Parts: sequence; structure tokens; C-alpha cells
Amino acid sequence: MVNKRIIYTVGGLLVLTLLIFTVPKYFAGNVTASSNITSDVDKIEIIHFHGTHQCVSCKTVGAYAEETINTYFQDELKSGKISFQHLNAELPENYDKAAQYGVKGASLWIGTYYKDGSFAKEENVNVWYKIDNKQDYMDYLKSVIENKLLGK
Repeated sequence: MVNKRIIYTVGGLLVLTLLIFTVPKYFAGNVTASSNITSDVDKIEIIHFHGTHQCVSCKTVGAYAEETINTYFQDELKSGKISFQHLNAELPENYDKAAQYGVKGASLWIGTYYKDGSFAKEENVNVWYKIDNKQDYMDYLKSVIENKLLGK
């Protein structure tokens, strides 16, 4: 009979290994981003998904995102290179877009459309940790968007 201590040790090592390889990706905001796309960026779509009833934090995530984009990316907004929306994921007219992104609740998503027709989506969870400092939030999101525009 196999010793229970060995089973628990092996099981614990398996769980630890899974955590090491999955948790860093989640906190980096790269939950669903595709890493094999190498073509040029055609358009960046930033969407603040929310429900009908929003808490203060949900409203803040959306307001700061909108202010960041309006402050730093005016030319890209005018040219159509960047778009920004607040979308209520609970409304029937937004179901398709919410399904395209895999939305599960209030969130900030960045969709990157490439010139070859491919698409990558990324939920950015880090913005939630920055809502207590507006300038830190804006600097962070500005950097993320700039990197997306560069195809990173």
C-alpha cells in the first residue's frame, strides 16, 4: 500500500506547480491574450463592461479608463485606431460583444485587431488595484495601451 504521506506530497507539489504557472499569467492581465500573433495592429478596442447596478469601484475603473484614453490618445480616437466604450453586459444588445470577450462581470478589456484579420483579447485585472491613485492608474493604463499599439 502506498504511503499517504507520499500521496499528499505529490499532490501538494502538483498544486504548487499549477499555481506557479497559472497565477502569474492571471495577475499580469494576460488571461486570454494570444502570444503567437506577430502581425501589425490595425485597431485597439477598450471596453469597460459593467452591469446595470455599478458599485463605486466599477464606476471608477470605467471613468479613469475613459479619462486616460481621452487625455493621452486623442489622435488615435479621432483616426479610429482606438475606440472606447462603456457597455452594460446585462443588456440584450450587448450580449454578442460580451460573449466575444468572455465577460463574467465588471471588467476592463482590451481587444486588439490585427491587419491580418486576427484578434486577441485581454482582461486587465491590474486596474482594480490602482483605483485608489488616479495618476498611477492613468500612467499604468497609458503604458499598457502604448504597448498594445506597438504590437506588444
